[in-house]
Amino acid sequence: MAGKLILVATPIGNLGDLSARALQTLGAAEVLACEDTRRTRTLLSHYDLPRPAKLFSYREDNERSMAERLLAELQSGNNVTVCTDGGYPGISDPGYRIIRLAVEHSIEIEVVPGASAVPIALLLSGLSTASYTFKGFPPRKPGPRKRFFAQERDLPHTMVVYESPYRTGKMLADAAEALGPARQAAVCIELTKKFERVSRGTLRELAEQFAGQKIKGEVVVVIAGAVRGEADAL
Repeated sequence: MAGKLILVATPIGNLGDLSARALQTLGAAEVLACEDTRRTRTLLSHYDLPRPAKLFSYREDNERSMAERLLAELQSGNNVTVCTDGGYPGISDPGYRIIRLAVEHSIEIEVVPGASAVPIALLLSGLSTASYTFKGFPPRKPGPRKRFFAQERDLPHTMVVYESPYRTGKMLADAAEALGPARQAAVCIELTKKFERVSRGTLRELAEQFAGQKIKGEVVVVIAGAVRGEADAL
């Protein structure tokens, strides 16, 4: 009988956000695949949890080969627990391949919920929560990035994206060009951590504020959707 694939959401900053269920799951894990073994060891040590019998590094650059190895563990009857450095496995983090393999081989999947940057940023932004789309990371190059945003110009839903702290200013400028400079947005930095901060304003204002700025920490950007009958100022 095959084992179960268990996906555990871990804190995105504040270690106090780990749920009681996640604690129990990580403490009982015999096979644990994580993005960075050093960071996961820190989490386990913080809660005085035992190190699993098998601890694998499951990263973006080895996801394909490691997914096959984890599948073999599952097919041999072992439960496999997967976590990342923060948030949910498979959501802009490694995890998708082993999830797909589990589905294709009719292996049971369990998700242990927890912290996620997307709903936190969405709520802190003050923008509409009626409907929203999470778009992951925008393209790195300006041309593809502008086209990425242009696809959303006439859509009414709030958009949430992740961005590198090194590209945030340029990304905001491209978003302003593609969506209109008067579109409301929020830049959320270091969510749930000691120096968490949120900057709100129009895309033009935020692009000017973050132009050339050196940001420390992880960034989530929330952008308002189009308002029917009201075009953004050009």
